[in-house]
Amino acid sequence: MTVTPNGPAFSVQEIPFSHYGSWFGISPVIAQHTQAPDLHLVSHQNGMHPVLRLTPAHPGSGARAHATWHATPTCLTWRADGGVVDLVYEGADTVRLRGRGLDMRISAAATELTPFSGTYFYRDPVDGSYQFTSYETGRRYRVTPLRGDAVAEGAEALGGADRSVTLSGADGSDEWEAAVEEIDSARRPYAAGDDFAAVTARSQEAFRGFADAVAAGPAGMAPAAELAAYVLWSATVRPAGLVRRPAVLMSKHWMDKVWSWDHCFNALALAPALPELAWHQFRLPFDHQDETGALPDSVTHSEVLYNFVKPPVHGWALRRMRERLAHPPTHAQLSQSYDQLRRWTDFWLTARTAPGRRLPHYQHGNDSGWDNATTFDAHRVTVTADLSAFLVLQLTELAELARSLGEHEEAGEWARAADSLQEALIDQLWSGTRFRGGSPDDGAPATGRSLLDLMPIVLGERLPREIGDALAERIASHLTPYGLATEHPDSPHYEADGYWRGPIWAPSTVLVEDGLRRAGHTGLADEISHRFRSLCEKSGFAENFDALSGEGLRDRAYTWTASAYLLLADDHGRRNGAASGRG
Repeated sequence: MTVTPNGPAFSVQEIPFSHYGSWFGISPVIAQHTQAPDLHLVSHQNGMHPVLRLTPAHPGSGARAHATWHATPTCLTWRADGGVVDLVYEGADTVRLRGRGLDMRISAAATELTPFSGTYFYRDPVDGSYQFTSYETGRRYRVTPLRGDAVAEGAEALGGADRSVTLSGADGSDEWEAAVEEIDSARRPYAAGDDFAAVTARSQEAFRGFADAVAAGPAGMAPAAELAAYVLWSATVRPAGLVRRPAVLMSKHWMDKVWSWDHCFNALALAPALPELAWHQFRLPFDHQDETGALPDSVTHSEVLYNFVKPPVHGWALRRMRERLAHPPTHAQLSQSYDQLRRWTDFWLTARTAPGRRLPHYQHGNDSGWDNATTFDAHRVTVTADLSAFLVLQLTELAELARSLGEHEEAGEWARAADSLQEALIDQLWSGTRFRGGSPDDGAPATGRSLLDLMPIVLGERLPREIGDALAERIASHLTPYGLATEHPDSPHYEADGYWRGPIWAPSTVLVEDGLRRAGHTGLADEISHRFRSLCEKSGFAENFDALSGEGLRDRAYTWTASAYLLLADDHGRRNGAASGRG
């Protein structure tokens, strides 16, 4: 990463070039683990869809130009043989392109048009623009030439055809300019209100305002804080479809959803400086809470999935969020949170607790967020210690919220329920040296070497000292030079790129670090924080990381990883500042 006056330069192969509020980005990543040789306009409405291919071409011959790509938060640039094309966002749904000595061919990514798929292309006689109509996104993509020539190919063609418009200079000039918009249905003809320089300056100002807020204070001292801010800023979309509020997607690669625990970590990172946006992140899955109190597994533009859920980390997250807000939540915010959290907790204590049992269960590893963890090898439907630990914290937070709202009788009931559940957790799943899982049907125990089995450390100060110490010792054995392996490296089931069977993940790191610190194991917590922050500074903000090499894996622009980095950096800076102040 190189820092420029426009912000940190980054690899567009790893992080899409996009803008706050936009549902599309510019990237060579066109599907899961699939990179194209050209950059594409990739929309995330109705799913992830590469709509337009952007191919630089040599003036005159039209031959493909083998260009290099350069990206900062403000500007994306193609360079080839002395020519250059710049692309900047004018707004959430519009980009401006400007070329000099290099043409640009904008073509439909799909060459086949059927009655139900592909992209139709035509020249609009109303304003002379060129429009691509995508079945996949249900949107139109309007190209309006502002300066220079535009030559179309394949207009109004059906079936298989190359559909494109090539932008180039005219009248002896090698310069040209155009606008590209993502449109729902129809819109007034495009009119450029500002020149390219002014559009660029406005985009830079928009990012700078966000970055200066999110990466302010102690977090701002971290080397990768500004790039982390860009990952969050560029992955934020405006309300549309089933997304009812501004939302930080997990990524503008293929992980283009909000899962119902990922959002908590983004809310925590945003809370100190952008509380309104933080509250939106926390609330978003609750917009789709069902009649049983369950949260959906995930939410995105055109899909809400309920076939799985996610772990109840929300009480833990709300407690931490309240600590990080510059101003206490309002009575209305507390009241709404209390009601939503109560219903979410009731779901686990009724719909997911078998008759006669005291401990709730997951139906599949997906419910835990640790999809394929070895904890679920013996039983997919299983009682696990992490689930009850999260619910103890959620019941404790409900007690705090009830007290704040003046509901003292209810507060006492929640506190007693928390104590009772913790007692059952220890009585039934603590072996004397470790926690075990088990079947909710016959209680048959299952043991393994997954970090998930050590997650009751989140109980922190609530844990008996001997249990906290035993968990800390086992957690330390998962610590590699880069962070916490989710499966012990000595386990026969360890896989370097095994998703939750080995790689380092941001959420587990944050949860364990916080629990250790509250349990009094601050030295180990400090080391975990340091190694994870160093890992991000070395390998970026990947979905997860090889625990033994530190290599970034899977989706390479993941927002909860960026948020975890900012959160840990901010906490580290505040502790150091407090320590310096005492000195």
